[in-house]
Amino acid sequence: MKKKVSVIGAGNVGASLAQMIVQSGIADVVLFDIADGIPEGKALDLSEACPLWGSSSSIVGTNDYAHTADSDVIVITAGFPRKPGMSRDDLLNANAKVVSDVTENTSKASPNAVIIVVTNPMDVMAQVSFKVSGFDPSRVMGMGGILDSARFRTFVAWELNVSPEDVEALVLGGHGDLMVPMPRFTTIKGVSITELISKERIDALVERTRHGGAEIVALLKTGSAYYAPAAATYQMVKAILFDEKRMLPCAAYLNGEYGATGIYTGLPVMLGSGGVEKIVELNLNEQEKTDFEKSVSAVKSLVEKLSL
Repeated sequence: MKKKVSVIGAGNVGASLAQMIVQSGIADVVLFDIADGIPEGKALDLSEACPLWGSSSSIVGTNDYAHTADSDVIVITAGFPRKPGMSRDDLLNANAKVVSDVTENTSKASPNAVIIVVTNPMDVMAQVSFKVSGFDPSRVMGMGGILDSARFRTFVAWELNVSPEDVEALVLGGHGDLMVPMPRFTTIKGVSITELISKERIDALVERTRHGGAEIVALLKTGSAYYAPAAATYQMVKAILFDEKRMLPCAAYLNGEYGATGIYTGLPVMLGSGGVEKIVELNLNEQEKTDFEKSVSAVKSLVEKLSL
């Protein structure tokens, strides 16, 4: 029997993720949205593509949470997208209500699921989902670090004219303008980019990574990024379904690690069937510590605004 993934929100991110899952054949999908007809129509379209992809996965579109029951993974993409001039933080209150309602309904229907939160501001929304679900924090996480690291990898690859496949990058902290790309831990086949790129150029790549989402929002004008966010989420879903024990940067709940407690932020974690199975603690230098603490403080200030 195939694993079951429920994708909550049939917008660009949710629909793209649903396509990646059913096209790969790794799980059956329930695509949920409150908009009548949208999830059903997209699911039907994807179902009709499955024979062409040679996929035996099924996908159901629905407005009824009952269809999400007994999911192995729940992915929350529902919420309001960023518009030009908006920060991720501007979405705070509106999306907190959406994520709270979604989590309440899905966690009851799938009490053993792992929850991945994509909705922005992502670290805070993961905190909302954790509180509402009552799940162990290992089973609630946020997608952000993989996406931010992929953007950093892309810009580094372009800078050095190398394959992005050969670039390994790490980004810590909140999924916002104070995220902490880590040049010292970013390598080309094991060689740190600090050995290959000038500090001035690295600083420029770091800044572009921090504003990578806003750059796409400004270009699209009527929406935000969705291909790369969906691909990042797919990597997390696959790691959980297949118990891959991947070390990936995700938003996880800190319980004393890195000197912080009771907050979600981006960290290198071991991802497997149990969700976040381990948080990997790195030996940060003073500047990295300072930048990380500043990023965590920014997330805490938003959490406090919601009185979580």
